[in-house]
Amino acid sequence: MAADYLTFVSGRSVSPLRARNNARVNWLFRNRRTGEITVFQRPNAALGIFLAVSIVNLVFDPSGRLGTALRFTARAALVVWAADELLRGVNPFRRALGAVFVVLALSSLTF
Repeated sequence: MAADYLTFVSGRSVSPLRARNNARVNWLFRNRRTGEITVFQRPNAALGIFLAVSIVNLVFDPSGRLGTALRFTARAALVVWAADELLRGVNPFRRALGAVFVVLALSSLTF
């Protein structure tokens, strides 16, 4: 499975600066469960719903109640995905990504 992710430090010696940078990258992107580097993952249900509803909304551009319902559903699914990443992300990068999307989604709400 080593070929499925990027190995940052091989058997050769590296400078202290490079080792420190490798440690930062490993801390940020290393999956705490598998030990692999994780930046992108297969979308979960909430992100899949967001993508599907957004595509339908983009292609058909419905107005009225249907358009409002599609936009609400897409936004809600994105918030659920982002909150899930924030709370259960596999590494600090994924948790930070979730935090950014929670803030963006909630800050763009109009009351």
